[in-house]
Amino acid sequence: MNDPGLQRLDGPAPVMEVALDIARRGAIVAPVAIVVGAVIWGTAGAASVAYGLAIVLANFVLAAALLAWGGRISFAAMGGAAMFGFLIRLGLIFLAVLLVRNAGWIDMLALGLTIIITHLALLFWELRYVSASLAYPGLKPTVRSAPSATTEPETQGAT
Repeated sequence: MNDPGLQRLDGPAPVMEVALDIARRGAIVAPVAIVVGAVIWGTAGAASVAYGLAIVLANFVLAAALLAWGGRISFAAMGGAAMFGFLIRLGLIFLAVLLVRNAGWIDMLALGLTIIITHLALLFWELRYVSASLAYPGLKPTVRSAPSATTEPETQGAT
């Protein structure tokens, strides 16, 4: 059975490493974004930004989990998880917004802008750290400083 669609991904899924790194970066940005939302839209803006950030970060982690799960089954399942997972996640985002659209603590403009801007900003920020190499799938390895080339080699005893 040499069908490439039936082969599966063995080993760790690099997509989870990338998604968790995006979530870590989102947690770094969250306090600043919430303060900006509070300054512009007040308390409802701060709550909307926090809710929007939670939606975005959950979306990234869920996408990675679906791809990792599909990859362990087969590459065809991973493709199906990517395609149908996108539709499911889009529906979940729609449902999350629909459930709070009339809540008093929500500002729809702040929520919408947060969801759109945060998705794009975190993806572009992560582009700087993702490796497009088969040798290092996932995040780029960190560079460690090499020993100085100016050190003199040891000399054997003088004769």
